[in-house]
Amino acid sequence: MHHTVVERELELRLILSPERSIPVPARLTYRSDDPYAVHVGFHINSEFPVHWTFARDLLVEGVFRPCGHGDVRVWPTKSEGRSVVLMALSSPDGDALLEAPVPQVSAWLERTLRVVPPGTEGRQLGIDEALDQLLAQ
Repeated sequence: MHHTVVERELELRLILSPERSIPVPARLTYRSDDPYAVHVGFHINSEFPVHWTFARDLLVEGVFRPCGHGDVRVWPTKSEGRSVVLMALSSPDGDALLEAPVPQVSAWLERTLRVVPPGTEGRQLGIDEALDQLLAQ
C-alpha cells in the first residue's frame, strides 16, 4: 500500500511571558499510515529536537475553537492583529505555550484532509482487510 507524507516547515513562537517570545523552527508532519495523528518536531535543526504527537482532529478543531484537555490544548486567538493558534503542551519534563500562524497551519491541514478525508482514517489502517483475513482462516 502506498503511503503519503505531508510536511510543512514553519517558525513557531515559544511564549515565555506576555511580553516575550522566541522563534522556534518546527516541522509539521502527517503520514497517511498513521492517519489519526499529527507529528510536530520543534528545534528541527538542533542536536536535540523535541517531538510531539497528538490527534489531527484536535488541531483541526483548535484552529476554530478551544479544544483539548490535559497534555495538549489548542485554541485560536489574535496576536498583533494576526490570526494564530496557540498550543499548550504539558509533559513531566515541563510545559510550553507555542504560537503558530493560522494561514500556514490551515493550509497544511487542508492538504492532510485531502490525502485522508475525515471519517476515512480507519480504511488507511487496513483493519478491515486484516480482520477479513483472520476470520477467513
